[in-house]
Amino acid sequence: MTTSRKETSAPPPAQSPTRSPVRRMPGWAKALVAVVAVLAVFFAGLRLAVLPGLRDLFGEETHDRSGPALLKSVQDLSRYDAASGNFQVVVDLEKDAKFLPDAVRGTRTLYVGAGTVDAYVDLGRLGKGDVKVDSDRTSATLRLPHAALGKPALDPDRSYAVSKQRGLFDRLGDLFSDNPNSERAVQKLAVKHIGEAAKESELTGRAEDNTTAMLDGLLHSLGFEDVKVTYGK
Repeated sequence: MTTSRKETSAPPPAQSPTRSPVRRMPGWAKALVAVVAVLAVFFAGLRLAVLPGLRDLFGEETHDRSGPALLKSVQDLSRYDAASGNFQVVVDLEKDAKFLPDAVRGTRTLYVGAGTVDAYVDLGRLGKGDVKVDSDRTSATLRLPHAALGKPALDPDRSYAVSKQRGLFDRLGDLFSDNPNSERAVQKLAVKHIGEAAKESELTGRAEDNTTAMLDGLLHSLGFEDVKVTYGK
């Protein structure tokens, strides 16, 4: 008997699929993805910061590495600070450039300045003839100099900038250089206006009344019955 063999043909080899060319992401799309990623990290950090127990995860620490304070000089004072006035002023300082609009070059700062001015009587200016005491030591007459005003002292804890408006050129300049004196001009104006307000107030008269009351009570406690205090030096 003869056996027949069936030959089966092998299937043709599979052809590899053709690869399509890879498309590169345009530059604007990469920039958009980067901005979205930054915003996502930023808002994620905010959410973590408000969660209980994770508030300090992104917190900042403050380290004071200042050197020790050095005593430079000592000045003896003989004045009696009899009154102190608290003042507040709103400074509106605007600086413009010629031939340029404010949006291009110019600044405007709104600053609230708070400070104090002391009124004092300089007892160190008393001479021998300015204090007279009778032989019984029951009557005393004092002639004092008029009260004067001290230098205005700006309080940094109560002074602050309300708003700052800067032109385009000023903003660009701040990006490339630090300007620690940006608020010094408005601070000087605040000190000037506070000093002028103190001169127009009744602070020196109040200081003289308080000095008179202080000396009257002191000398009466020492046994003097008649005490007279005048001002005119």
